[in-house]
Amino acid sequence: MKKIVIIGSGFAGLSAAAFMAKAGWEVTVLEKNATPGGRARLLQENGFTFDMGPSWYWMPGVFERFFNCFGKKVTDYYQLQRLDPSYRVYWPDDSMDIPADYNALKLLFEKTEPGSGAMLDKFMQEAAYKYEVGINKLVHKPGQSLLEFADWELVKGVLKLDVFNSIKQHVGKHFKHPKLRELLEFPVLFLGALPQDTPALYSLMNYADIKLGTWYPQGGMYQIVAAMTSLAKELGVKFYFNQAVTEIKVDKGIATQLITQSTDGLSTIHQFDADVVIGGADYHFIETNLLLPKYQSYTAKYWNKRVMAPSSLLYYVGLNKKLSNVLHHTLFFDVSFDIHGKEIYTDPKWPSAPLFYVCTPSVTDATVAPEGGENLFFLIPVASGLEGDTETLRDQYFDQILARFENRTGQSVRDAIVYKKSYSVSDFKRDYHSFKGNAYGLANTLMQTAVLKPGLRSKKVSNLFYTGQLTVPGPGVPPSLISGEVVAKEIVKHFG
Repeated sequence: MKKIVIIGSGFAGLSAAAFMAKAGWEVTVLEKNATPGGRARLLQENGFTFDMGPSWYWMPGVFERFFNCFGKKVTDYYQLQRLDPSYRVYWPDDSMDIPADYNALKLLFEKTEPGSGAMLDKFMQEAAYKYEVGINKLVHKPGQSLLEFADWELVKGVLKLDVFNSIKQHVGKHFKHPKLRELLEFPVLFLGALPQDTPALYSLMNYADIKLGTWYPQGGMYQIVAAMTSLAKELGVKFYFNQAVTEIKVDKGIATQLITQSTDGLSTIHQFDADVVIGGADYHFIETNLLLPKYQSYTAKYWNKRVMAPSSLLYYVGLNKKLSNVLHHTLFFDVSFDIHGKEIYTDPKWPSAPLFYVCTPSVTDATVAPEGGENLFFLIPVASGLEGDTETLRDQYFDQILARFENRTGQSVRDAIVYKKSYSVSDFKRDYHSFKGNAYGLANTLMQTAVLKPGLRSKKVSNLFYTGQLTVPGPGVPPSLISGEVVAKEIVKHFG
Protein backbone atom coordinates (compact mmCIF):
# COMPACT_ATOMS: atom_id res chain seq x y z
CA MET A 1 0.00 0.00 0.00
CA LYS A 2 1.34 3.44 -0.93
CA LYS A 3 2.13 5.75 1.98
CA ILE A 4 1.16 9.39 2.17
CA VAL A 5 2.13 11.69 5.01
CA ILE A 6 0.17 14.89 5.61
CA ILE A 7 1.66 17.79 7.58
CA GLY A 8 -1.05 19.54 9.60
CA SER A 9 -4.60 18.64 10.60
CA GLY A 10 -6.52 21.80 9.73
CA PHE A 11 -9.66 21.49 7.60
CA ALA A 12 -7.68 21.04 4.37
CA GLY A 13 -5.37 18.42 5.89
CA LEU A 14 -8.32 16.48 7.35
CA SER A 15 -10.16 16.62 4.03
CA ALA A 16 -7.10 15.42 2.08
CA ALA A 17 -6.55 12.62 4.63
CA ALA A 18 -10.10 11.30 4.20
CA PHE A 19 -9.98 11.41 0.39
CA MET A 20 -6.54 9.73 0.24
CA ALA A 21 -7.68 6.97 2.60
CA LYS A 22 -10.78 6.44 0.47
CA ALA A 23 -8.46 6.09 -2.54
CA GLY A 24 -6.74 3.18 -0.78
CA TRP A 25 -3.60 4.86 0.55
CA GLU A 26 -1.99 4.39 3.95
CA VAL A 27 -2.43 7.84 5.46
CA THR A 28 -0.47 9.40 8.32
CA VAL A 29 -1.23 12.90 9.65
CA LEU A 30 1.44 14.76 11.65
CA GLU A 31 0.24 17.64 13.84
CA LYS A 32 2.50 19.86 15.95
CA ASN A 33 -0.31 20.78 18.36
CA ALA A 34 -1.97 18.46 20.86
CA THR A 35 -5.33 18.30 19.04
CA PRO A 36 -6.58 18.37 15.44
CA GLY A 37 -8.18 21.38 13.77
CA GLY A 38 -5.34 23.83 13.10
CA ARG A 39 -6.74 27.33 13.54
CA ALA A 40 -10.12 25.80 14.44
CA ARG A 41 -8.87 24.50 17.78
CA LEU A 42 -10.85 24.51 21.00
CA LEU A 43 -10.14 26.47 24.18
CA GLN A 44 -11.79 25.13 27.33
CA GLU A 45 -11.38 27.09 30.57
CA ASN A 46 -13.48 27.75 33.68
CA GLY A 47 -16.48 25.94 32.21
CA PHE A 48 -16.37 27.95 28.96
CA THR A 49 -15.81 26.36 25.54
CA PHE A 50 -14.41 28.75 22.92
CA ASP A 51 -13.93 28.09 19.21
CA MET A 52 -10.50 29.66 18.71
CA GLY A 53 -10.82 30.30 14.98
CA PRO A 54 -13.68 30.20 12.45
CA SER A 55 -17.11 31.05 13.87
CA TRP A 56 -19.29 31.49 10.75
CA TYR A 57 -20.92 28.42 9.18
CA TRP A 58 -21.74 29.35 5.59
CA MET A 59 -22.25 27.24 2.45
CA PRO A 60 -23.81 24.23 4.22
CA GLY A 61 -23.95 22.38 0.90
CA VAL A 62 -20.14 22.17 0.76
CA PHE A 63 -20.05 20.36 4.12
CA GLU A 64 -22.94 18.09 3.12
CA ARG A 65 -21.21 17.23 -0.13
CA PHE A 66 -17.96 16.41 1.70
CA PHE A 67 -19.63 13.88 4.00
CA ASN A 68 -21.77 12.50 1.13
CA CYS A 69 -18.53 11.58 -0.67
CA PHE A 70 -18.03 8.98 2.07
CA GLY A 71 -21.63 7.76 2.30
CA LYS A 72 -22.29 9.97 5.34
CA LYS A 73 -24.46 12.95 6.20
CA VAL A 74 -23.76 16.02 8.32
CA THR A 75 -26.51 14.86 10.71
CA ASP A 76 -24.52 11.68 11.39
CA TYR A 77 -22.12 13.93 13.30
CA TYR A 78 -23.75 17.20 14.37
CA GLN A 79 -26.99 19.16 14.28
CA LEU A 80 -27.31 22.49 12.46
CA GLN A 81 -29.48 25.43 13.39
CA ARG A 82 -30.14 28.33 11.04
CA LEU A 83 -29.68 31.65 12.80
CA ASP A 84 -32.46 34.20 12.51
CA PRO A 85 -31.63 37.06 12.44
CA SER A 86 -28.46 36.00 10.65
CA TYR A 87 -26.50 38.80 12.34
CA ARG A 88 -26.74 42.38 13.57
CA VAL A 89 -24.85 45.40 12.22
CA TYR A 90 -24.21 48.49 14.33
CA TRP A 91 -23.84 51.65 12.23
CA PRO A 92 -22.76 55.02 13.66
CA ASP A 93 -26.39 56.11 14.11
CA ASP A 94 -28.47 52.94 14.43
CA SER A 95 -28.41 49.15 14.04
CA MET A 96 -29.84 46.66 11.58
CA ASP A 97 -30.82 43.02 12.19
CA ILE A 98 -30.44 40.99 9.02
CA PRO A 99 -33.41 38.60 8.73
CA ALA A 100 -32.96 35.06 7.47
CA ASP A 101 -36.15 35.38 5.41
CA TYR A 102 -35.38 36.79 1.97
CA ASN A 103 -38.65 38.71 1.57
CA ALA A 104 -38.15 40.33 4.96
CA LEU A 105 -34.65 41.35 3.86
CA LYS A 106 -36.04 42.85 0.64
CA LEU A 107 -38.43 44.97 2.71
CA LEU A 108 -35.51 46.12 4.86
CA PHE A 109 -33.55 47.10 1.72
CA GLU A 110 -36.59 48.89 0.27
CA LYS A 111 -37.09 50.84 3.50
CA THR A 112 -33.41 51.89 3.45
CA GLU A 113 -33.31 52.80 -0.25
CA PRO A 114 -36.50 52.90 -2.38
CA GLY A 115 -36.18 50.62 -5.41
CA SER A 116 -33.43 48.51 -3.86
CA GLY A 117 -35.73 45.52 -3.21
CA ALA A 118 -36.11 44.86 -6.95
CA MET A 119 -32.42 45.62 -7.42
CA LEU A 120 -31.59 42.99 -4.78
CA ASP A 121 -33.48 40.39 -6.86
CA LYS A 122 -31.34 41.23 -9.89
CA PHE A 123 -28.14 41.25 -7.83
CA MET A 124 -28.97 37.88 -6.25
CA GLN A 125 -29.84 36.32 -9.61
CA GLU A 126 -26.34 37.19 -10.85
CA ALA A 127 -24.79 36.04 -7.57
CA ALA A 128 -26.63 32.68 -7.84
CA TYR A 129 -25.05 32.05 -11.26
CA LYS A 130 -21.60 32.91 -9.89
CA TYR A 131 -22.13 30.64 -6.90
CA GLU A 132 -23.23 27.75 -9.10
CA VAL A 133 -20.25 28.06 -11.46
CA GLY A 134 -17.77 29.21 -8.82
CA ILE A 135 -18.43 26.55 -6.18
CA ASN A 136 -19.24 23.67 -8.52
CA LYS A 137 -16.58 24.35 -11.16
CA LEU A 138 -13.95 27.03 -10.51
CA VAL A 139 -12.91 26.06 -6.98
CA HIS A 140 -12.44 22.44 -8.03
CA LYS A 141 -9.76 23.37 -10.57
CA PRO A 142 -6.24 22.46 -9.40
CA GLY A 143 -4.77 25.65 -10.87
CA GLN A 144 -1.96 23.84 -12.68
CA SER A 145 -2.68 25.18 -16.16
CA LEU A 146 -4.83 27.78 -17.91
CA LEU A 147 -6.17 24.94 -20.08
CA GLU A 148 -8.25 23.81 -17.09
CA PHE A 149 -10.40 26.88 -17.73
CA ALA A 150 -10.93 26.08 -21.42
CA ASP A 151 -14.42 24.91 -20.57
CA TRP A 152 -17.13 26.17 -22.92
CA GLU A 153 -19.51 27.07 -20.10
CA LEU A 154 -16.77 29.05 -18.34
CA VAL A 155 -15.65 30.77 -21.54
CA LYS A 156 -19.25 31.54 -22.50
CA GLY A 157 -20.02 32.85 -19.01
CA VAL A 158 -16.80 34.78 -18.37
CA LEU A 159 -18.57 38.15 -18.62
CA LYS A 160 -21.39 36.96 -16.37
CA LEU A 161 -18.77 35.81 -13.84
CA ASP A 162 -17.56 39.40 -13.61
CA VAL A 163 -13.91 38.51 -13.01
CA PHE A 164 -12.50 41.81 -14.18
CA ASN A 165 -14.72 44.21 -12.22
CA SER A 166 -14.33 44.70 -8.49
CA ILE A 167 -17.03 43.82 -5.98
CA LYS A 168 -17.03 47.50 -4.94
CA GLN A 169 -17.90 48.61 -8.50
CA HIS A 170 -20.44 45.81 -8.84
CA VAL A 171 -22.27 46.65 -5.60
CA GLY A 172 -22.08 50.39 -6.37
CA LYS A 173 -23.75 49.81 -9.74
CA HIS A 174 -26.80 48.34 -7.97
CA PHE A 175 -27.07 50.24 -4.69
CA LYS A 176 -26.41 53.82 -3.65
CA HIS A 177 -27.06 53.84 0.11
CA PRO A 178 -23.76 53.48 2.04
CA LYS A 179 -25.28 51.03 4.55
CA LEU A 180 -26.48 48.67 1.84
CA ARG A 181 -23.14 48.90 0.09
CA GLU A 182 -21.20 48.06 3.25
CA LEU A 183 -23.60 45.23 4.02
CA LEU A 184 -22.94 43.66 0.62
CA GLU A 185 -19.21 44.37 0.66
CA PHE A 186 -18.56 42.92 4.11
CA PRO A 187 -18.59 39.17 3.20
CA VAL A 188 -15.52 39.61 0.99
CA LEU A 189 -13.55 40.67 4.07
CA PHE A 190 -13.53 36.90 4.77
CA LEU A 191 -11.53 36.58 1.54
CA GLY A 192 -8.85 38.88 2.85
CA ALA A 193 -8.88 41.87 0.51
CA LEU A 194 -10.54 45.26 0.17
CA PRO A 195 -13.77 45.30 -1.88
CA GLN A 196 -12.06 47.44 -4.54
CA ASP A 197 -9.36 44.75 -4.99
CA THR A 198 -11.65 41.72 -4.95
CA PRO A 199 -13.18 40.45 -8.23
CA ALA A 200 -16.95 40.89 -8.50
CA LEU A 201 -17.12 37.12 -9.03
CA TYR A 202 -17.16 36.96 -5.24
CA SER A 203 -20.66 38.37 -4.98
CA LEU A 204 -21.22 34.61 -4.78
CA MET A 205 -20.47 35.22 -1.08
CA ASN A 206 -23.60 37.39 -0.91
CA TYR A 207 -25.59 34.47 -2.29
CA ALA A 208 -24.07 32.26 0.42
CA ASP A 209 -24.92 34.82 3.09
CA ILE A 210 -28.43 35.85 2.02
CA LYS A 211 -29.91 32.82 0.26
CA LEU A 212 -28.07 29.88 1.84
CA GLY A 213 -28.00 31.37 5.31
CA THR A 214 -25.89 31.57 8.44
CA TRP A 215 -25.89 28.36 10.46
CA TYR A 216 -24.52 27.06 13.74
CA PRO A 217 -23.44 23.49 14.52
CA GLN A 218 -24.68 22.65 18.05
CA GLY A 219 -21.65 22.34 20.32
CA GLY A 220 -19.67 24.83 18.23
CA MET A 221 -17.52 24.90 15.10
CA TYR A 222 -15.16 22.32 16.59
CA GLN A 223 -17.90 19.74 15.94
CA ILE A 224 -16.84 19.88 12.27
CA VAL A 225 -13.23 19.10 13.23
CA ALA A 226 -14.38 16.25 15.51
CA ALA A 227 -16.59 14.88 12.71
CA MET A 228 -13.86 14.99 10.07
CA THR A 229 -11.30 13.45 12.45
CA SER A 230 -13.75 10.68 13.36
CA LEU A 231 -14.45 9.98 9.67
CA ALA A 232 -10.72 9.93 8.85
CA LYS A 233 -10.01 7.45 11.67
CA GLU A 234 -12.90 5.28 10.49
CA LEU A 235 -11.19 5.22 7.08
CA GLY A 236 -7.93 4.08 8.70
CA VAL A 237 -6.02 7.39 8.94
CA LYS A 238 -3.37 7.44 11.68
CA PHE A 239 -2.84 10.67 13.63
CA TYR A 240 0.31 11.66 15.50
CA PHE A 241 -0.09 14.73 17.70
CA ASN A 242 2.60 16.89 19.33
CA GLN A 243 4.79 16.11 16.31
CA ALA A 244 6.50 19.15 14.77
CA VAL A 245 7.99 18.34 11.36
CA THR A 246 11.57 19.64 11.27
CA GLU A 247 12.72 18.37 7.87
CA ILE A 248 11.53 16.81 4.62
CA LYS A 249 14.32 14.58 3.33
CA VAL A 250 14.61 14.78 -0.45
CA ASP A 251 16.65 12.47 -2.67
CA LYS A 252 17.10 13.46 -6.34
CA GLY A 253 13.97 15.58 -6.32
CA ILE A 254 11.81 13.03 -4.51
CA ALA A 255 10.63 13.42 -0.90
CA THR A 256 11.40 10.19 0.94
CA GLN A 257 11.05 10.84 4.65
CA LEU A 258 9.83 13.34 7.24
CA ILE A 259 11.67 14.01 10.48
CA THR A 260 9.68 15.20 13.49
CA GLN A 261 10.46 16.35 16.99
CA SER A 262 7.88 15.82 19.71
CA THR A 263 6.52 18.98 21.29
CA ASP A 264 5.23 17.36 24.50
CA GLY A 265 8.43 18.13 26.39
CA LEU A 266 10.26 14.88 25.60
CA SER A 267 11.93 16.18 22.40
CA THR A 268 11.89 12.71 20.84
CA ILE A 269 12.94 12.47 17.18
CA HIS A 270 10.79 10.35 14.85
CA GLN A 271 11.03 9.39 11.17
CA PHE A 272 8.14 8.77 8.80
CA ASP A 273 8.69 7.26 5.34
CA ALA A 274 6.49 8.54 2.52
CA ASP A 275 5.74 7.87 -1.15
CA VAL A 276 3.95 11.25 -1.34
CA VAL A 277 3.83 14.22 1.04
CA ILE A 278 1.05 16.81 1.42
CA GLY A 279 1.84 20.09 3.16
CA GLY A 280 -1.34 21.10 4.94
CA ALA A 281 0.52 23.42 7.31
CA ASP A 282 1.70 26.92 6.36
CA TYR A 283 3.02 26.73 2.76
CA HIS A 284 5.72 29.37 3.31
CA PHE A 285 6.99 27.64 6.46
CA ILE A 286 7.20 24.25 4.75
CA GLU A 287 9.05 25.74 1.77
CA THR A 288 11.53 27.85 3.72
CA ASN A 289 12.08 25.76 6.86
CA LEU A 290 11.64 22.11 5.92
CA LEU A 291 13.28 22.07 2.47
CA LEU A 292 16.81 22.90 1.37
CA PRO A 293 16.96 26.10 -0.76
CA LYS A 294 17.51 24.11 -3.96
CA TYR A 295 14.15 22.40 -3.44
CA GLN A 296 12.13 25.56 -2.76
CA SER A 297 9.70 26.58 -5.53
CA TYR A 298 9.49 30.26 -4.61
CA THR A 299 12.00 32.92 -3.63
CA ALA A 300 11.91 35.18 -0.57
CA LYS A 301 11.17 38.05 -2.96
CA TYR A 302 8.14 36.18 -4.33
CA TRP A 303 6.73 35.58 -0.84
CA ASN A 304 7.26 39.15 0.25
CA LYS A 305 5.29 40.39 -2.76
CA ARG A 306 2.23 38.29 -1.88
CA VAL A 307 -0.80 40.23 -0.67
CA MET A 308 -1.77 38.59 2.59
CA ALA A 309 -5.22 38.42 4.12
CA PRO A 310 -5.43 40.09 7.52
CA SER A 311 -4.34 38.78 10.84
CA SER A 312 -6.65 39.16 13.83
CA LEU A 313 -6.61 40.47 17.35
CA LEU A 314 -8.90 38.10 19.24
CA TYR A 315 -10.31 37.99 22.75
CA TYR A 316 -11.99 34.99 24.38
CA VAL A 317 -14.12 36.35 27.23
CA GLY A 318 -16.30 34.56 29.79
CA LEU A 319 -18.96 36.38 31.81
CA ASN A 320 -20.71 35.34 35.01
CA LYS A 321 -24.02 36.86 33.89
CA LYS A 322 -26.38 36.75 30.91
CA LEU A 323 -26.65 39.70 28.54
CA SER A 324 -29.90 40.99 27.10
CA ASN A 325 -30.53 42.00 23.51
CA VAL A 326 -27.44 40.37 21.96
CA LEU A 327 -27.32 38.15 18.88
CA HIS A 328 -25.04 35.26 17.99
CA HIS A 329 -23.13 37.40 15.43
CA THR A 330 -22.68 41.17 15.65
CA LEU A 331 -20.67 43.48 13.36
CA PHE A 332 -19.57 46.88 14.61
CA PHE A 333 -19.45 49.12 11.55
CA ASP A 334 -19.80 52.20 13.75
CA VAL A 335 -16.51 53.72 12.52
CA SER A 336 -15.00 54.36 9.07
CA PHE A 337 -14.79 51.27 6.85
CA ASP A 338 -12.29 53.05 4.58
CA ILE A 339 -9.83 54.21 7.24
CA HIS A 340 -9.59 50.79 8.89
CA GLY A 341 -9.29 49.14 5.47
CA LYS A 342 -6.33 51.35 4.56
CA GLU A 343 -4.68 50.56 7.90
CA ILE A 344 -4.87 46.85 7.01
CA TYR A 345 -3.89 46.92 3.33
CA THR A 346 -2.59 50.25 2.04
CA ASP A 347 -0.54 51.57 4.93
CA PRO A 348 -0.29 48.65 7.40
CA LYS A 349 -0.41 49.75 11.02
CA TRP A 350 -2.29 48.99 14.22
CA PRO A 351 -5.75 50.53 13.61
CA SER A 352 -6.73 53.92 15.02
CA ALA A 353 -10.46 53.15 15.41
CA PRO A 354 -11.15 49.55 14.36
CA LEU A 355 -14.24 47.85 13.06
CA PHE A 356 -14.80 44.67 15.05
CA TYR A 357 -16.96 41.59 15.30
CA VAL A 358 -18.50 39.85 18.33
CA CYS A 359 -19.70 36.26 18.49
CA THR A 360 -21.92 35.24 21.42
CA PRO A 361 -22.55 31.53 20.80
CA SER A 362 -24.04 31.06 24.28
CA VAL A 363 -27.25 32.81 23.13
CA THR A 364 -27.77 29.82 20.79
CA ASP A 365 -25.99 27.04 22.67
CA ALA A 366 -26.16 26.64 26.46
CA THR A 367 -23.30 24.11 26.47
CA VAL A 368 -20.54 26.64 25.69
CA ALA A 369 -20.83 28.60 28.96
CA PRO A 370 -21.60 27.72 32.59
CA GLU A 371 -25.24 28.15 33.64
CA GLY A 372 -26.02 31.84 33.97
CA GLY A 373 -22.87 32.82 32.04
CA GLU A 374 -22.11 34.20 28.60
CA ASN A 375 -19.40 33.27 26.08
CA LEU A 376 -17.99 36.19 24.04
CA PHE A 377 -15.49 36.14 21.18
CA PHE A 378 -14.21 39.53 19.94
CA LEU A 379 -12.29 39.91 16.67
CA ILE A 380 -10.49 42.96 15.28
CA PRO A 381 -9.01 42.46 11.78
CA VAL A 382 -5.43 43.82 11.66
CA ALA A 383 -2.68 43.86 9.03
CA SER A 384 -0.48 40.77 8.77
CA GLY A 385 3.17 41.22 9.72
CA LEU A 386 2.68 43.95 12.34
CA GLU A 387 5.33 44.34 15.04
CA GLY A 388 4.74 45.43 18.63
CA ASP A 389 2.09 42.84 19.49
CA THR A 390 2.26 43.33 23.29
CA GLU A 391 -0.18 42.63 26.13
CA THR A 392 -0.31 46.37 26.84
CA LEU A 393 -1.40 47.09 23.26
CA ARG A 394 -3.96 44.28 23.38
CA ASP A 395 -5.42 45.64 26.63
CA GLN A 396 -5.75 49.12 25.11
CA TYR A 397 -7.74 47.74 22.17
CA PHE A 398 -9.88 45.60 24.44
CA ASP A 399 -10.79 48.64 26.55
CA GLN A 400 -11.67 50.54 23.38
CA ILE A 401 -13.97 47.94 21.83
CA LEU A 402 -15.52 46.85 25.13
CA ALA A 403 -16.59 50.45 25.81
CA ARG A 404 -18.25 50.57 22.38
CA PHE A 405 -19.90 47.19 22.97
CA GLU A 406 -21.24 48.30 26.37
CA ASN A 407 -22.42 51.60 24.95
CA ARG A 408 -24.31 50.10 22.01
CA THR A 409 -25.84 47.18 23.95
CA GLY A 410 -26.65 49.46 26.89
CA GLN A 411 -25.31 47.20 29.62
CA SER A 412 -22.16 46.74 31.66
CA VAL A 413 -19.86 43.85 30.78
CA ARG A 414 -16.52 44.64 32.40
CA ASP A 415 -17.68 43.90 35.95
CA ALA A 416 -18.92 40.44 34.89
CA ILE A 417 -15.69 39.18 33.24
CA VAL A 418 -14.45 36.00 34.94
CA TYR A 419 -12.18 34.77 32.12
CA LYS A 420 -10.23 36.59 29.39
CA LYS A 421 -7.53 35.50 26.96
CA SER A 422 -6.13 37.46 24.01
CA TYR A 423 -4.61 36.06 20.83
CA SER A 424 -2.93 37.85 17.92
CA VAL A 425 -0.10 38.07 15.36
CA SER A 426 2.66 36.57 17.52
CA ASP A 427 0.41 33.67 18.59
CA PHE A 428 -0.49 32.84 14.97
CA LYS A 429 3.24 32.68 14.21
CA ARG A 430 4.04 30.53 17.24
CA ASP A 431 1.13 28.08 17.07
CA TYR A 432 0.73 27.71 13.29
CA HIS A 433 4.04 28.97 11.82
CA SER A 434 1.74 31.41 10.07
CA PHE A 435 3.47 33.54 7.41
CA LYS A 436 3.53 37.13 8.73
CA GLY A 437 1.10 36.00 11.43
CA ASN A 438 -1.81 35.98 8.95
CA ALA A 439 -5.13 34.55 10.12
CA TYR A 440 -6.84 33.80 6.79
CA GLY A 441 -4.15 33.01 4.23
CA LEU A 442 -3.60 34.69 0.89
CA ALA A 443 -5.86 37.55 -0.17
CA ASN A 444 -8.20 36.64 -3.05
CA THR A 445 -7.19 39.44 -5.41
CA LEU A 446 -7.39 39.06 -9.21
CA MET A 447 -3.60 38.62 -9.42
CA GLN A 448 -3.74 35.85 -6.79
CA THR A 449 -6.53 33.77 -8.30
CA ALA A 450 -6.35 30.19 -9.64
CA VAL A 451 -3.08 29.64 -11.56
CA LEU A 452 -1.65 32.83 -10.02
CA LYS A 453 -1.62 31.35 -6.50
CA PRO A 454 1.32 29.31 -5.13
CA GLY A 455 0.88 25.95 -6.89
CA LEU A 456 -0.61 22.93 -5.16
CA ARG A 457 2.33 20.89 -6.52
CA SER A 458 5.97 21.65 -5.80
CA LYS A 459 8.00 22.70 -8.85
CA LYS A 460 11.18 21.10 -7.45
CA VAL A 461 10.00 18.01 -5.52
CA SER A 462 7.88 15.77 -7.73
CA ASN A 463 5.90 14.06 -4.95
CA LEU A 464 5.33 17.07 -2.68
CA PHE A 465 1.90 18.70 -2.79
CA TYR A 466 0.19 21.49 -0.85
CA THR A 467 -3.30 22.15 0.41
CA GLY A 468 -4.96 24.89 2.42
CA GLN A 469 -5.35 28.64 2.49
CA LEU A 470 -2.11 29.65 0.73
CA THR A 471 -2.90 27.62 -2.38
CA VAL A 472 -6.05 26.84 -4.43
CA PRO A 473 -8.88 27.60 -4.04
CA GLY A 474 -8.17 30.03 -1.15
CA PRO A 475 -9.15 31.12 2.37
CA GLY A 476 -12.20 30.04 4.33
CA VAL A 477 -13.53 26.78 5.77
CA PRO A 478 -15.58 25.56 2.74
CA PRO A 479 -12.66 26.27 0.32
CA SER A 480 -10.33 24.37 2.67
CA LEU A 481 -12.54 21.27 2.51
CA ILE A 482 -12.50 21.57 -1.28
CA SER A 483 -8.72 22.16 -1.30
CA GLY A 484 -8.16 18.77 0.36
CA GLU A 485 -10.32 17.04 -2.24
CA VAL A 486 -8.63 18.83 -5.16
CA VAL A 487 -5.11 17.88 -4.05
CA ALA A 488 -6.15 14.27 -3.40
CA LYS A 489 -7.53 13.98 -6.95
CA GLU A 490 -4.29 15.36 -8.39
CA ILE A 491 -2.21 12.84 -6.42
CA VAL A 492 -4.40 9.92 -7.47
CA LYS A 493 -4.15 11.13 -11.10
CA HIS A 494 -0.32 11.21 -10.99
CA PHE A 495 0.47 8.37 -8.56
CA GLY A 496 -2.50 6.03 -8.82
